[in-house]
Amino acid sequence: MTASRSATSSGSHNRFLIKLTVISTLGGLLFGYDTGVISGALLYMKTDLQLTSFTEALVVSSLLFPGAAFGALLGGRLSDKLGRKGSLLVCAGLFLVGALVCALAPNVAVMTVGRILLGFGVGAAAATCPLYLAEMAPADRRGRMVTINELMIVTGQFLAFAMNALLDHLIKDPHVWRWMLAVAVVPAVALFVGMFFLPDSPRWYAVRGRLEETKRVLALSRDEAEAAEEYNVIAEHAKRDLAEDKGAAMRDLRAFPWMRRILWIGCGLATVQQATGINTVNYYAPTILESTGLGASASLVLTITVGVVAIIGTVLGIILLGYINRRPLLLTGFSGVAIGHAVLGLSFLLPESTGRSYLILAAMLIVVFFVQTFIGTLVWLLLSEIFPMTIRGFAMGIAVFVLWTVNAAISFAFPPLVAALGASATFGLFAVINVGSILFVQRYAPETRGRSLEELEDQLRRNDWKQAARSAPVDAHGS
Repeated sequence: MTASRSATSSGSHNRFLIKLTVISTLGGLLFGYDTGVISGALLYMKTDLQLTSFTEALVVSSLLFPGAAFGALLGGRLSDKLGRKGSLLVCAGLFLVGALVCALAPNVAVMTVGRILLGFGVGAAAATCPLYLAEMAPADRRGRMVTINELMIVTGQFLAFAMNALLDHLIKDPHVWRWMLAVAVVPAVALFVGMFFLPDSPRWYAVRGRLEETKRVLALSRDEAEAAEEYNVIAEHAKRDLAEDKGAAMRDLRAFPWMRRILWIGCGLATVQQATGINTVNYYAPTILESTGLGASASLVLTITVGVVAIIGTVLGIILLGYINRRPLLLTGFSGVAIGHAVLGLSFLLPESTGRSYLILAAMLIVVFFVQTFIGTLVWLLLSEIFPMTIRGFAMGIAVFVLWTVNAAISFAFPPLVAALGASATFGLFAVINVGSILFVQRYAPETRGRSLEELEDQLRRNDWKQAARSAPVDAHGS
């Protein structure tokens, strides 16, 4: 009877965690769809909205900056004030309104406003969802649960590429781009409704003195003994954090040098993730392929392979998290990306031909594979893990603000950079930048596998944090 009751309890815990992961990561799906759909929509929007090279770059980058960049700050603050759940509800509303404005936009000005609203949703979700999953997950499942959000992001990008090609085939109309953008309404409604059926994070409840709710939420996803043990640790740390808390995140950062150090490392990780150049592929893949001599429809169809490789890479990355430490995976990723950009740059030196077009596509797929397998998943996971509880939402917002600002700068600069330097030199520059990223990771990235969030915080606050966090505990299992 006891074994049967234990199995039933374990099953209910798994069902709760699956429901929580699927619903909350719809924000990641929308993140991916709204950033990926523009690549195909641009091919038709150029004529319909009479885009120039400047307004084309504005439409693409406005979602990123000021949209997602300031949305990350918004999400960080909201996740601290309203809770992780409340912040994701706000995100769902922003996704819904932004998608409708973009789909109905009569001109560039309205389109830009809609893209900024979507950006607020993307940035806020990017800052909130990984935190929510990290704080809800048992320690041995944290890595894989958090990185499901990255899988949903690349799935959203794949759906965007596939939907663009499908609608292009079905709707022979220059206004087809409006349907491409309107599809995002469906998951936005699903996210908004679904979040009403989920609780907030037990750690967010704890730092607000709502310890009974902390205990209740832990019991939804842990067995009785594990929930009791984790509750004691969370309650003890919440009491210490509240005693030390200066009343605001900025005051905490000024008071504690170790917190500033971790924030700088988080901002550095956000920067090197975007310096991979992955978004030049995500946003401009059809444009790049069309420039090699392929037609618009062929370019849209071939871009689907980018989404497929991204999904395969992310799934592989999630699997590897269960067996390999974070730092070696990151170092492998940046090495592969540097090689991919070098091949891509050299490919543009070849004479124009169909073979060259496919070689360029293959090089882009190398970049996508190494980013999604080893970097995309890992950086979002590290950002959700390394910040101390009292400033976690605020610090995540700052790091993601930096991430989206770098993303926007690269996305906006890419077309004029290619025009000034040529594609070969531009991708060669990305190769050099990624070599620098290897050095940053080698020196500063902590190893977080195998530790609870509270254990990790204790180690990072000590003066010997570099040594303490450089390798996983010898008995580490899971992710």
